Amino acid sequence: MDLDLIWKVLLIFAIGTLYLRISGRKTISQMTMPEAIIMIAFGTMLIQPVTSKSIWTTIVVGAIFILALIVTEWIQIKSDFLESVISGKSVPVVEKGKLVEKNLRRLRLTVDKLEERLRQLGIASINDLETATVEVNGKLGYTLKPEKQPATKEDIQALIQLIQTGHLNKTIINNKNENIFSEVKNKNHDADPPPEYLQ
Repeated sequence: MDLDLIWKVLLIFAIGTLYLRISGRKTISQMTMPEAIIMIAFGTMLIQPVTSKSIWTTIVVGAIFILALIVTEWIQIKSDFLESVISGKSVPVVEKGKLVEKNLRRLRLTVDKLEERLRQLGIASINDLETATVEVNGKLGYTLKPEKQPATKEDIQALIQLIQTGHLNKTIINNKNENIFSEVKNKNHDADPPPEYLQ
């Protein structure tokens, strides 16, 4: 066996592990489009120097790929507009229990495929949904209509308070109306906006 081949494989393994550690801990299903493209190109590029003489070129090109990924992520943190252009935004597919057909067509997502995803999440009917969105990573986010939601500890505490005192704390009711799905619908942060540098 060629010793040159062994040290190349070990070096590429070490450098590849270091680069992937720097680039982040997301799985393929959680990656944005730029991240997935860079990781696929990076994986393809890593195997080439094992059979050729260009190991140092590969290491430099790999570093450039990872640097490009870090710069892209930094740009997305600094600019909400550029984040939308580079990674996209969540798209509502159900609002108040009704399908948003225009968005389903835009995503090329059939009702059968949407129902398949909902069944996997334990949702029996589209009518049970208040809102459902297809997230940037392709996963489905949803909220159930208030009458279909399971009781939370907060709900039980409110019920106990109502039984004991005869009146309900209004802040509990107001908090129920604020959620992160309204950001997708209204295209801005309503209730408690995050720091501007992280939007």
